[in-house]
Amino acid sequence: MVIKPAEIFDRHEEWDALVRFATGTQSTVAFGVVSGRRRQGKTFLLKALTESLGGFYFEAGEGTEIELLRHFGMALAQHTGSPVGYPFADWRDALIYFFSLAKDRPTPLVIDEFPNLMKANSAVPSILKQEIDLRGASHQGSSLARVLICGSAMSVMGKLLAGQAPLRGRARLELVVQSLGYRDAAEFWGVTDPKLAAMLHAVVGGTPAYRDEFAEGDLPKSPEDFDAWIVRTVLNRRTALFREARYLLSEEPDIRDPALYNSVLAAIANGNCTWGGIAGYIGYKSSDVAHPLNVLEDCGLVRKEPDAFRSGRSNYRIAEPLISFYQAVMRPVWAELSRGGAARVWARSRQRFLTKAMGPHFEALCREFVELYGYDAFDAEEAGIEVVAGGTVADPANKSQIQIDVAALSPGYPDEPRSVISLGEAKWDKVMGLRHLERLRRARDLLAGKGYVTEKTVLACYSGAGFEAELVAEAKRDGRVLLVDLDILYGLREARDTVSR
Repeated sequence: MVIKPAEIFDRHEEWDALVRFATGTQSTVAFGVVSGRRRQGKTFLLKALTESLGGFYFEAGEGTEIELLRHFGMALAQHTGSPVGYPFADWRDALIYFFSLAKDRPTPLVIDEFPNLMKANSAVPSILKQEIDLRGASHQGSSLARVLICGSAMSVMGKLLAGQAPLRGRARLELVVQSLGYRDAAEFWGVTDPKLAAMLHAVVGGTPAYRDEFAEGDLPKSPEDFDAWIVRTVLNRRTALFREARYLLSEEPDIRDPALYNSVLAAIANGNCTWGGIAGYIGYKSSDVAHPLNVLEDCGLVRKEPDAFRSGRSNYRIAEPLISFYQAVMRPVWAELSRGGAARVWARSRQRFLTKAMGPHFEALCREFVELYGYDAFDAEEAGIEVVAGGTVADPANKSQIQIDVAALSPGYPDEPRSVISLGEAKWDKVMGLRHLERLRRARDLLAGKGYVTEKTVLACYSGAGFEAELVAEAKRDGRVLLVDLDILYGLREARDTVSR
């Protein structure tokens, strides 16, 4: 058993997957792909893996093919103890030696930032595929290499194993290192107050690097210190966090027109989440926003979320909270912030943050709560939960639509109606009352009329500000009404006791 280094927070599943891959007993080469957006700790994991198992790690920087070959040869020489770098003629020559490092035992061999090699020589994936095939089943024992390639350019990494790509069908491991979940992020930052944890997550999300490398360990001490922390870190022009959101966009190779992509992100951050809404905000035809939205989705910066109840309708959400914060708060006043006006800007922009960033982010946290803990909260073990999303329920009688922030649906089977496990409404800064519950009841009845199974539907009210006494009393009377406050959201109190068994 290879023990995960103590300095790696969480990442138990990722570490176990990497160790299983690297120590596999098969007598042929194994190939895997690791990806994830920047700052998530991929490099930290892979370096720890190679150090623990005596493997080889190389991080490819940007450069010409000749320069990268030279750097690769120098790294291999350092690994083997050679006093001089290996003068490889080309990448085939280099990879032949690379595979020879694992003749006697399974050994992890890692090439990080692989897209930089592809940029210098687009044939590298084909050459790698050919060298893997040469050491396949018919040449057992020729190499026990456990080859891992890694990259942060999600649009590039996502295509490595797709369609007719050379490496398609070769990977035994495909690992995407995601941001920390919201509860894990709170633990990582050392925040025990759930209100502060939620507000902090709406700014920096679950990206581990932002705590020590970007905020230099400066943690908000309490909800009352949150405003001052924003001013001295995120809005401070002298910190690394200040320009990070801009860099996240510029680092993606498929984004060639930053102005257009910033406008698309601004549209989403301002609540224009549909295709038509985004197009209208930026002054484009609907058909013209397809390409930038697809690119942003491939890069992992935007998520496309299908409407739970309307086929063919989707909403787009920004996947990185720091980008949402930048678009909602910083970008409109970038010139003033660049001159050092952090305190003035935040005083004017705090309400905008609550409306444009914190509110939608709280809805996203509630959906994550359902995805991770909904089985227990809704007693959904028998039916199961397949879909967790927002949705729109048409109300023809009132000539209106009911927006559902958090819908949980059972798996859909042919010739069987889908069960609505839960319908929920989320309000960050509003005390919720019976009017919110009645809207959910109306939506439940409308869905029942459309053929959904709703007899056991849990109606959930999620609030960061609390609940009126009448709603609390109704939840005690009706066992299918669930009130989820911040303590329940962050696991400080169980939700299951409030749902009738």
